[in-house]
Amino acid sequence: MPSSPQHPPQDVTATRWLAVGSLLGLIVLSLAWELWLAPLRPGGSWLALKALPLAFPLAGLLKRRMYTYRWVSLVVWLYFTEGVVRAWSDAGTGRWLALAEVALCLALFTACALHVRLRQRHVRAAAAAAAATH
Repeated sequence: MPSSPQHPPQDVTATRWLAVGSLLGLIVLSLAWELWLAPLRPGGSWLALKALPLAFPLAGLLKRRMYTYRWVSLVVWLYFTEGVVRAWSDAGTGRWLALAEVALCLALFTACALHVRLRQRHVRAAAAAAAATH
């Protein structure tokens, strides 16, 4: 069955779900980290608000908006940087949470980059196939 906007190829679908899953993981990790697991202050901190910007691209990823995949692949590096800095400077639980943040950021970036690349490849292949039939 040929791919269509309603039925994208399996590789594109896989990267979409990896991106959504890692984004949701980052949101949950950010909230849990700053509210319960290892907050900067006992009882939680306002740093939990760092999860809010991560909620905005969720709808765009689910709707397969190419623009969203592109800008998320850039924004994720802010969270990656925070994870690296806190993995280096925090101790104990905070260090492990920071390493988890780094891993989720790398998964999200990889998924977004692959998603964009695969979709562009499928569009070029479809255009070439259409040109060959005319």
